[in-house]
Amino acid sequence: MPWTGDPDAPVTARIAALEPSLQRSERRVVATVAEDLAAAVECTAQELADRAGVGRASVIRTAQTLGYDGYPQMRVALARELALAPSREEASDTVIGRLRGAVEQFGRSLPRLTSALTEELVEEFVAAVDAAPRVVVVATGLSAPLGLDLAMRLGSAGRPAEYLPDALAQQIAAGSLEPGSVCLVISGSGATATSLDAAAAARQAGATVLVMTSFARAPLVSRADVALVIPPVTESFPDELLHTSRAALALVIETLVEVLVARRGSRGWQARAAAIAQVEKRLSE
Repeated sequence: MPWTGDPDAPVTARIAALEPSLQRSERRVVATVAEDLAAAVECTAQELADRAGVGRASVIRTAQTLGYDGYPQMRVALARELALAPSREEASDTVIGRLRGAVEQFGRSLPRLTSALTEELVEEFVAAVDAAPRVVVVATGLSAPLGLDLAMRLGSAGRPAEYLPDALAQQIAAGSLEPGSVCLVISGSGATATSLDAAAAARQAGATVLVMTSFARAPLVSRADVALVIPPVTESFPDELLHTSRAALALVIETLVEVLVARRGSRGWQARAAAIAQVEKRLSE
């Protein structure tokens, strides 16, 4: 399935979202491109194929999977991404230098966080959360703190949501949902067995399954009614496996709740004001 996100999304964002599900030859192509974008821009399709150790057809197929008509269009997109990229300062071996480098890398990745999203997807996602009589949040492992955070934020917006920290309890709750209710699954990898089981239980119960994940072809996406794909802030799939950052998902979650508050109008603002009043009361005690 080719890229269906933002048509203006940069090449690296598409690679980050799709890399885990690419064919082996396609992964070799994108790894060669990601290793040196500038060198890839200078290559013809055959030259890139030779560098990657694959056939020319694999380069063309990779470009099409990433959403381009062919390699020439992908090459132009690479050149544009390079031209618009901010210059990088030389890496520092000091502690503060490494910290600044990581923060700057996150900043460079920000434009691509919404590259796989569309107005229709986000509207359908938020509308389902808003209208559901019941919302169960599913998140385990490294995504578990995001599940708790989302449930608390939804509650402060006047949209109560259930989050149970135990994976089995999440699956039971998901299976108890009724049609019209929502099972909202957060999983960076989109392949966690417990999250997949909960999504399957919710679907069997007739509930709407909403998914937030980092990869467009993750198994969880195929079990979702609506899936929001937020590419990871790391620069490659191996980096994501090593660092497993959830920063991108956390940022989008915060913003989606603000979108929900605005959608709910006076109900949302009144709920937000009541939550703030409770916080102020607790701080003054």
